[in-house]
Amino acid sequence: MEQLWAPWRISYITKAAGGENEPCFICAVEASSNDRENLVVHRTTFSIVILNRFPYNNGHLLVAPRRHQGKFEELTAAELLDNLETVRRMVTCLQETMRPDGFNVGLNLGRSAGAGLPGHLHWHIVPRWVGDTNFMPVLGDVKVISQSLDSLWELLTRYLSGAAS
Repeated sequence: MEQLWAPWRISYITKAAGGENEPCFICAVEASSNDRENLVVHRTTFSIVILNRFPYNNGHLLVAPRRHQGKFEELTAAELLDNLETVRRMVTCLQETMRPDGFNVGLNLGRSAGAGLPGHLHWHIVPRWVGDTNFMPVLGDVKVISQSLDSLWELLTRYLSGAAS
């Protein structure tokens, strides 16, 4: 049997489920100025875009309000519009740089709906390719991610800065 080496997953596996008092990782990233280390791809007035450290698929992004809010109704109209415009811009960015065949775009509202961080709204953008589901998840309970987060960060930030062709 072959082994897949994914040492970056250990922090996710060993992390406690976390309660309501656990610090918000989005707020911690927002407060930091080290975008590369924190995998921040883009910031706008009201939103932040972060590479998911534990992606469902290559290119998995999180788009979140910069202000800590856990409910839709807590967002101002300007925050909501900015975040949705940012989701649209990131879908375009991923289309241009990675050429997926489609996307899953979603927002989980509340822990019972699947929100791993129910206190801070965030949209998931997951690129999908025809044939990206194969035998690995079915037989091995393993998902293969084909690109490093560092390489993906470089690609997306270069595109967003206008340097990509």
